[in-house]
Order: sequence, then C-alpha cells, then structure tokens
Amino acid sequence: MSKFTNRKTAHGVVALVICCIAATAHAQSAGEEMSFFITSVGKGDGANLGGLEGADAHCNALASATGSNKTFAAYLSTSMSIDRSTDPMTITNGVSARDRIGSGPWYNANGELIANNVEDLHSDGVNINLQTALDENGNPVNGRGSQPNKHDILTGSDSAGYFSTAGGDTTCSNWTSNSEDGSAIVGHHDRVGLNDARNMISWNSSHGSRGCGEEHLPRSGGAGLFYCFATD
Repeated sequence: MSKFTNRKTAHGVVALVICCIAATAHAQSAGEEMSFFITSVGKGDGANLGGLEGADAHCNALASATGSNKTFAAYLSTSMSIDRSTDPMTITNGVSARDRIGSGPWYNANGELIANNVEDLHSDGVNINLQTALDENGNPVNGRGSQPNKHDILTGSDSAGYFSTAGGDTTCSNWTSNSEDGSAIVGHHDRVGLNDARNMISWNSSHGSRGCGEEHLPRSGGAGLFYCFATD
C-alpha cells in the first residue's frame, strides 16, 4: 500500500473520530435536564403573583407537572422601599433576580445551553431568543408579530439582573398588585422591539408594563409570564 493511501486512510480515521466526538457531545447536550423555562401560563391575576413565594411556587408546579424533580426560582426582583416615618428614614434594599437563581448552567427543555453561569446569563453571549426561550413543555412562546404577542416577560430588573433603582413602581408592588396604575419592568424573550436599541432587544429589561392587571399587561405585549431557573 502506498504512503498516499496510508495518509488517506489515516485522514479518514481522524475524520470519523471527530464526527463521533461531535455526535457524542451533541447527544450529551440534548440529554441535559431542563433547568430554564418561561412559564406557559401566568398566575391568572396579572402581575399579582402572590409575591416571590407565589411566583416560585408557580415555577415549581409547572416544572413538577413535566416530571422534573429540580427546584426552581422565578427570575424576579423586588423594589427598594423607603420608610419616611422613621428618623432617619429607613431604606430597605430590594431583592435582585440574579441572586435568586443558583449558579447554573441552565438548559431549556430541548437540552440547549442557555448560559453557563450568572455572568454569562447577563452577557451579550446569552442564548435567549425566540427559538431557545421555550416554556416548560418545550413549546415556543409567542413573540412580536404573533397573535397574541406574549414577548413581555416580567422581571422587575435592570439589565444586569439587579433590582431597579428607577423611580416609581417597577415590580407591581413587589408582585402583589393587579391595579391599572402600577407597572413592572419586562424583558423581550424574542429579542425584538420597536427598534434595535439595546434596551428594546433586552431579554430582561426592556420597558415598563402598562398596568399590572390581567387585562392591562397585553397592552404592551404581555401575558403575565416570567422566567424560571433551577437553583440546584
């Protein structure tokens, strides 16, 4: 056998090995257990989720219905509060969504990697978009252009995942309000907005909702949905 033939055979073996490694890696990735999803439905009372406790319970109920044994937490922040009745006034910091969700990595229902860790989740490289931000059943969530549009995902957070220090209501009274005069910060899971401004295509901090009730959230493209992340 010629040296040329030997080289061709060797190259073929190497190519076969590379293909096998790639296939194995893909199979392992596809087999990762779900640790991230968007709720397929809201709580039914707008942004009144029963506080963080009620939101977490909703995440875990939906996950449990799919057979998951993981513990999930809602990606939601609460607002800073100021009590001016004391002297000096008392300021209580809010809770930041990024501090509630564990350390990662997180995978969607199809086994696709969303982010390796908290920093990755809040970087430009995060893998959240219309194709990957699935609900707990592995179904896509309606984005801008679909009817009804459901791309406003409740977060109450800034783009880094911290509680907002902006003025006014940013969490619908810490997820206990369904009133028309409240508001909550939302993100766009489909990464699409009115324009290409950074906030408009942010998955976690795009704009405020137009009210907090079940009938108010759809005004800007919402349905009371939120992100859930496994903490274990």
